[in-house]
Amino acid sequence: MGYRVAVVGATGNVGREMLNILAEREFPADEIIPLASSRSVGVEVELGDTGKTLKCKNLDTFDFTGVDIALMSAGSDVSKAYAPKIAAAGCVVIDNASYYRMDPDVPLIVPEVNPDAIDAYKKKNIIANPNCSTAQMVVALKPLHDVAKIKRVVVSTYQSVSGAGKAGMDELFEQTRAIFVGDREEPKKFTKPIAFNVIPHIDVFMDDGYTKEEWKMAVETNKILDPDIKVTATCVRVPVFVGHSEAINIEFENPITERQAREILREAPGVMVVDKRENGGYTTPVECVGDFATYVSRIRKDPTVENGLALWCVSDNLRKGAALNAVQIAELLGRRHLKKG
Repeated sequence: MGYRVAVVGATGNVGREMLNILAEREFPADEIIPLASSRSVGVEVELGDTGKTLKCKNLDTFDFTGVDIALMSAGSDVSKAYAPKIAAAGCVVIDNASYYRMDPDVPLIVPEVNPDAIDAYKKKNIIANPNCSTAQMVVALKPLHDVAKIKRVVVSTYQSVSGAGKAGMDELFEQTRAIFVGDREEPKKFTKPIAFNVIPHIDVFMDDGYTKEEWKMAVETNKILDPDIKVTATCVRVPVFVGHSEAINIEFENPITERQAREILREAPGVMVVDKRENGGYTTPVECVGDFATYVSRIRKDPTVENGLALWCVSDNLRKGAALNAVQIAELLGRRHLKKG
């Protein structure tokens, strides 16, 4: 007997990717139920490459009794309104929005990094999925932290427009087209033109001058990995459709060589090392699209601190940064607690 799984926000970029990954990984589900707002009721979504299509049902009226897991990716407002109701029906919520991430009674999980924390899900029947840029970074940091203990991280992100949803992807496409045909397309989703440009602004500004996206990377890393690690981030939107990149400088308490780091990361779960000091000997976001791995390249010594390394980290943000991580959490939950299939 398999699980009954609901996908909330099934018509969005991440929701569709969740359906793809459930099929690809052959998640043991007897029934997968796509849910969306009332305006999307009846919209058909594909279940990966299985050839099956599913019709979206109305989240407002759906009865979650008997559903085992709800994968949610419909934004914080929807999570705030619906997650407690879904959880109260006995369904475990795995939420991709930011609303519950810093709730002390909700575990924030990256399965390769802190799987044991999932045991706390019973407090609210809710598990949080981290920010896409945090998720790929901690997958790369965890194995290094275990060996040499990280003190400080300085990260600059190069985040694709898919992190801003379909509207972000459409805006990049339309602005690029407009430039080539001599038209003018005003920004709608972003604060400035994104085509052939970079924008050092993701999410709202906070009082200290950091954006909320930058704050998320710091506090989520502390909750997932270690509260003593100091993190400072600069998050930048770039004209790439899918795939987030990060330039990461790491300061350790204990000595670690670039060779040791390379060997450690090659053995780490979820990590793929592509690091040749030659033309093309590194991974770019275009190459990581559709893949499950977090790619690490450009591993080298940072000579500005006593025990420092620098590296380049790339991952498909719709996969590891969101949908894949959620499905991996569901798999972990099944192995540890629900045990069906």
